[in-house]
Amino acid sequence: MGIFTRDSFNSLDDLLVHELKDLYDAEQQLTTALPKMADRAKNPTLRKAFQSHLQQTEKHVQRLESVFEHRGLEPERETCSAMAGLIKEGDVILDADGDSDVIDAALIATAQRVEHYEIAAYGTARCFAHHLNDEYAAELLGQTLDEEKATDQQLTKIAEGAVNPSTTGSRR
Repeated sequence: MGIFTRDSFNSLDDLLVHELKDLYDAEQQLTTALPKMADRAKNPTLRKAFQSHLQQTEKHVQRLESVFEHRGLEPERETCSAMAGLIKEGDVILDADGDSDVIDAALIATAQRVEHYEIAAYGTARCFAHHLNDEYAAELLGQTLDEEKATDQQLTKIAEGAVNPSTTGSRR
């Protein structure tokens, strides 16, 4: 929301459109952040997970564009301050020095914060679409929601199975 503009929410439809714009911006921001995270990751499984999620994120952008088109709207971004903040926190990790296994654990923590935000946002948007009887939008938003949940679970497996155990020797 700009200084000279003001959002107006007079219907659930208005709110859904706002959420779609916010998600569209969040996903666009992620397409810039994920390659940096993949480059910084030492663990090959984690690096591959970030690269794979980048491809998935590009599909999420396309799905959102399909939802906009279905609703007769041009895809438009509303600055997602939450994602910008999460990415800014992640930039601290990208620029940090230290044990590479610990950095990988921090990258996972950052990525999971992002996934949890997206799970909440997509879940909310899908619910709004259902209430508006827009089953096409609800279906596409639900597909992305399921993928975000799966990514979160994959990150947990990588953390618990490979990355976190490697950090135990890093204690000081």
